[in-house]
Amino acid sequence: MKLDQSILRALSLDPAATTVATHGSSGFNATAKISTTLKTGTRKHFFMKTAPGKDAEIMFRGEHASLNSIHNAVRSLCPASLATGVSDDGNAFLVTDFLDMSFRSSAGIQQASSAMSLAAKLAKLHTTPAPIPVGYSKAMFGFPETTCCGDTAQPNDYKDSWATFYSENRLLAILTKCERNHGKDAEFRSLVEKTANAVVPRLIGDDHLNDGKGVTPVVIHGDLWSGNKGKGQIGGEGPIEDVVFDPSAVYGHSEYELGIMNMFGGFGKSFFDEYHDLCPKTAPIEEYQDRVSLYEL
Repeated sequence: MKLDQSILRALSLDPAATTVATHGSSGFNATAKISTTLKTGTRKHFFMKTAPGKDAEIMFRGEHASLNSIHNAVRSLCPASLATGVSDDGNAFLVTDFLDMSFRSSAGIQQASSAMSLAAKLAKLHTTPAPIPVGYSKAMFGFPETTCCGDTAQPNDYKDSWATFYSENRLLAILTKCERNHGKDAEFRSLVEKTANAVVPRLIGDDHLNDGKGVTPVVIHGDLWSGNKGKGQIGGEGPIEDVVFDPSAVYGHSEYELGIMNMFGGFGKSFFDEYHDLCPKTAPIEEYQDRVSLYEL
């Protein structure tokens, strides 16, 4: 396997000291491990995804921004993304810090019990205000890049209302894509529009949540299920600890994260008890489960 020169340039690596080999698998792209020896003599490893086409370029730009938005808020929660672009051979690429998930029990490696739990890390992420986007004077709901949940591209243009964002950029956007791919269905459109126009403002309207104070945008992983979490070591140093990967981030309501988590399972009662001790449920608390059910759509 040969590493494209454009990727070597993006990472400022010496081609004579760098190798690449297939590593892992993915349903959407080819994956590989880049290994190099730095000028200091230190061995360094990277994880790379490549795929052809414009869709892959969009997907990788979104994942690059998603990983870094999470990493900037909670550095030990996910690897940093180091480069993305289109290689000289025309393939889109994404390169991140290597996430070593091969450990079971290794002498000399600090074990995960000494690190923050996944519940604590996620609570920290969800109680850290999202950055103010470039060109705006206040925090907004959205994201600077289009992101992909699976192979579904999600528009993330900014809105100052969470209810508006969820209605327009998620429910109605998915409806439009479904109709484009499968044709129109009047009953389905009516159900989605009723949800967007009546249920959304009733349950997550800005004048309804937190006694009319609304919610503060925080970074959301966006595709957090049991298959996108694990235990690993980031960048070849530090403890083995709880980590996440393959995000589809957005600046949104913290409870939006819980929709996919609840729908696909893998997070038990003890996880949510610890999480909510650190990141309390949004008021009105009695409508919490209704909101989570809404976010499963």
